[in-house]
Amino acid sequence: MAKLWGGRFQKSAEAWVDEFGASIGFDQQLVLEDIEGSVAHVTMLGAQNILPAEDVAEILEGLAQLKVKAEAGELEFLVANEDIHLNLEKMLIDLIGPVGGKLHTGRSRNDQVATDMHLFLKKRVPEVVGLIENFQNTIIVKAEENVETIAPGYTHLQRAQPISFAHHLMVYFWQLQRDKERFTESMKRIDILPLGAGAMAGTTFPIDRLKSAELLGFSDVYANSMDAVSDRDFIVEFLSNSALLMTHLSRFAEEIIIWSTDEFKFIELDDAFSTGSSIMPQKKNPDMAELIRGKAGRAFGNLVGLLTVLKGTPLTYNKDMQEDKEGMFDTMETVLGSLKIFEGMVRTMTINKPRLHAAVHSDFSNATELADYLATKGMPFREAHEVTGKLVFTCIQQGIYLLDLPLADMQKESSLIEEDIYTVLAPEAAVSRRNSLGGTGFEQVKIQIDKAKALLA
Repeated sequence: MAKLWGGRFQKSAEAWVDEFGASIGFDQQLVLEDIEGSVAHVTMLGAQNILPAEDVAEILEGLAQLKVKAEAGELEFLVANEDIHLNLEKMLIDLIGPVGGKLHTGRSRNDQVATDMHLFLKKRVPEVVGLIENFQNTIIVKAEENVETIAPGYTHLQRAQPISFAHHLMVYFWQLQRDKERFTESMKRIDILPLGAGAMAGTTFPIDRLKSAELLGFSDVYANSMDAVSDRDFIVEFLSNSALLMTHLSRFAEEIIIWSTDEFKFIELDDAFSTGSSIMPQKKNPDMAELIRGKAGRAFGNLVGLLTVLKGTPLTYNKDMQEDKEGMFDTMETVLGSLKIFEGMVRTMTINKPRLHAAVHSDFSNATELADYLATKGMPFREAHEVTGKLVFTCIQQGIYLLDLPLADMQKESSLIEEDIYTVLAPEAAVSRRNSLGGTGFEQVKIQIDKAKALLA
């Protein structure tokens, strides 16, 4: 098959070479973006009298027919035509005749492909932001239901201090909020149009790039034609934002996995987000959480992959940059799927409040309360820390906890300890007293949730 660019060549590549170099296997995902960009381009060509009105009308009608077929999944893409751009151009020429070849006037595949990817992200990043917000709303609902549910808080995966379970859940609201802000901020770089840059030096045709931007809904155009065709920062930024989002989801997934074990039993996942074992009938595995934890690695790999491609390429376009698309498509699919699954998983999970209550009454996570109690009575905190440590050791030797230790035994270490210590050591009191700004105290958690609601309003 003759190439649309083959005039200079005397020999055709072998089929396997064509197959290796072709991108149509994956860039066909840009079919609607490519048609959209072509519609704007030919409309601009007509407005600038670069193409006669009858040619523009014929090309637009042909593109409209191709769009209908694309949406119905009826287009047949050929490896011999290499990529989405040449496939569509060949289809257009076959459909309306040689006039279809005029579509490429004043543009190159270099600015065309960059335009397609800007359009792809311009449409889909807002979808990511919407799914993040949906997940944030679900977290808020769960948090409101559990403001006064007490849970063990951990450092080093060791029991540290009792906290409001809502306070723990809200951590992920704020991580997602920062993710959302990063994606939203990145739209400034996505919303710049490269179309009209040509292969790398612009064009001699009197095109109107601002008109093309207006037709495609872009707020700006690249100021430098070489930058326009070589820039992939906007994809790197998307991949970077996605990698960080997947890091947050992976950390949350890890906690979901731990909480759902028999050793913890803090939550139970809905059957819809769990699987069984092929050999062990009793198993209920948190497979969706594990998958999301694993898929974070895909997002990291796609980011590193593109950075590696770009770091050694001179200006402007190089064939290496064909490797910019598969990672972008894969990460987008991964992020959208992970957000949908995680929202449903959290929305439907059951929180085992009795188990959490038992957990905070059978540990030493209230030890800091005793140290603080002694400090408020004038004992230097370092001394209070030592006294408390000794009392914890006494409890460990007796197989009991601080709330079980007789007052007389406590007073052997310090006469400052009085009967009110048992009220202070109660987990509910320990949590409610921590009302510093941003703390786990019930009132502070309610303030935090109200602030989160206001952000989403």
